[in-house]
Amino acid sequence: MSDFHSIAEDVRLGANVRLSKFINLYGCEIGDETKIGAFVEIQKNASVGKRCKISSHTFICEGVTIEDGVFIGHGVTFVNDTYPRAIASGGGLQTESDWNVEYTVIKRGASIGSGATILSKITIGENAIIGAGSVVTKNVPPNSIVAGNPARVLRYIDQSVERADVKT
Repeated sequence: MSDFHSIAEDVRLGANVRLSKFINLYGCEIGDETKIGAFVEIQKNASVGKRCKISSHTFICEGVTIEDGVFIGHGVTFVNDTYPRAIASGGGLQTESDWNVEYTVIKRGASIGSGATILSKITIGENAIIGAGSVVTKNVPPNSIVAGNPARVLRYIDQSVERADVKT
């Protein structure tokens, strides 16, 4: 790898993964044909599926699973601890043994808009769309569009209607 990547030896990269400069990957798995933007960190025990796009300045922490075909916008942050603390009950700095990872799953085909924050213990359903800047505090149903702080369902995507706004 180049001087502009920090990729640990335990990272599993699929075929044809495209990596921008200034990324930090360790202990994670990235699926085939996924594109990772600049200034992205993906921590250990996180996984990104095939044909995903992870935009710049995104933080994917331990315990996050992103399935195939997911879009993650710029500056998206994932959280894996409901009650984060710097110090343990004895007054010393916390270590990994002082807390448990809380898991998050982003299902196939979902899209998360730029600047969104995804709290822990959340499942975002298949093909769901999260509006830019949203704070997701609870599970998101499949095929829904959510936005706001906290994010709320605005409507559902009608899968039977062809997208007339897409030009070919």
